[in-house]
Amino acid sequence: MNIPKTQSAVRWHPPSYDIRVETIATPQIQDPDDAIIKVAVRSDLHIYRGHGGVNQIHTCGHEFIGEVVALGSSYHSNSHGRPGLYANLKVGDKVVSPFTVNCGECHVCRLGYTCRCPEGALFGSPALEGGQAQYVRVPKAGGTLFNLSNPSTWSSALPADAKASALATIADSSLLMLADILPTGVFAALQALNHPKVLPAVTGRPWPFSFFTSGTVNEANTTNTTTEDRMLTFAIIGLGPVGICTAVSLLDILSTRDLPFRIVAIDPVEPRRERMKAVYSAIADGGKGSGLFHVNSIEDAKETVRNWTGGVGCSAVLEAVGNTSALSLANYFGGVHGEPMMPFSGRQLYNKNVSFDFGRCPARAMFPLAFDLLVKRQDVFGKVGDPASLIDRVVGFDQAAEGYRAFDKGEVGKVIFDPWK
Repeated sequence: MNIPKTQSAVRWHPPSYDIRVETIATPQIQDPDDAIIKVAVRSDLHIYRGHGGVNQIHTCGHEFIGEVVALGSSYHSNSHGRPGLYANLKVGDKVVSPFTVNCGECHVCRLGYTCRCPEGALFGSPALEGGQAQYVRVPKAGGTLFNLSNPSTWSSALPADAKASALATIADSSLLMLADILPTGVFAALQALNHPKVLPAVTGRPWPFSFFTSGTVNEANTTNTTTEDRMLTFAIIGLGPVGICTAVSLLDILSTRDLPFRIVAIDPVEPRRERMKAVYSAIADGGKGSGLFHVNSIEDAKETVRNWTGGVGCSAVLEAVGNTSALSLANYFGGVHGEPMMPFSGRQLYNKNVSFDFGRCPARAMFPLAFDLLVKRQDVFGKVGDPASLIDRVVGFDQAAEGYRAFDKGEVGKVIFDPWK
C-alpha cells in the first residue's frame, strides 16, 4: 500500500492549552512487531490543560480506530506461541486500539492487567505519538489491537452471528468508545460492585463471611442482614463521557443482577447534568433496573444522600473527574485521579474506614465486556449530536483547537477528529 512520506497531525505544545495542526513525517515500521494504522480519532484534556506533568511537544490522541496499512516481519501464518494476531492480522483489516500498548505475552498481561505491561506506553504522550494524525505506529500490535474485521479472534458473550452483524452496522464513531471511555466505565462499575466492603450488601452476609460461599463457614453467631442493609447506594462524581459510561455500565450490571440500588449522579455543570438525564431517559427499561437514579448538583446531592442513608454515606463513590476537589467530594460521600497530592489526611480516612482503589483501566482486557455493552446500549452509544449522545460532533483537523477549547469549557460533549475531512 502506498503511504505518503508526510502527514497532518494535531500536536500539543507545552505548557498548556496550545494545540496546533502541523505537517510531520509519516511513521514507519521500526520493529518487527509494529503495525502502521491509517486513522480516525478524539481529545486529551489532562495533557491539554497541562496536568499530565508533560513538557514535550507530541502528537495528541489516545483513542483511534483505523485500517492496517503496513505490518512488521513478525506477522505471518507460521507465527506460533504468540498472541493470535501475529498469525492472522492482515493489511486492510479494520482495528481498534486501547489507549496503551501491551505485549499480551508477559505475566502482567496474562493476569489481565494490560494497562501496566512492562512493554507498555501511552498513546498521545512523549513516549509514544498519538492517534490524532493520519497514520499512527502501534508497537506490539499483535498484543495490543483488536481486529474488527475478524471477530473470531476475540471473545464475546454474544453469538457469533450477532457479533458479526453488530460490527457490520455500528458506526466508527460508536466503536471508537472501545478505545478508552467505555472500558473505563465498565472497569469502574465492576471495581465498585466487587469491592470487599461492598460485598456484604451484595451477598447479604456480614463481614467477613461475605468473602466465602454460603455454607462453607459456620455463620451461626452472625446477625441477620435486613432488606435495608442490602440497599446499595452509589455516587458518581463527574458527568463527562467517562462518568456517563460509568453510570450506564453500573445500571446495566445492577439491572442484570437484579440488585436493589440508589444512584446519585453529580456534576456542578448544568449542561452535563442535562445530558446525563437525557441518556438515562434513552436507556430501555431493561437496562435501568428497578432502583432510584437521581442527577444532582453538588449541594442537592449532599441532601439526597443524607436523606437516603441517614448520614451514613454511600456504599461506594466513583470519581470520574481527576482533580482534588472531586476527590474531596468523593470522601464526603463515602477512578480517574491525576493530582499528585491527596486532599485529606490519613486520620480523615481512618475515621471513616475509607478504601481507595486507583489505577489505569486495563482497556484491552475489558474490551469484550465493553463491546457487549456497546451493542446492547446502541440506544445511547449509537448516535452523534443528539441530546442523549456522548459524541457531539465529528470535525476535521482544521477545527482541532476549537474542539479542545469547547470540550474543556464543557460547551460540548465528546468531539471526534476525522483526519481526512
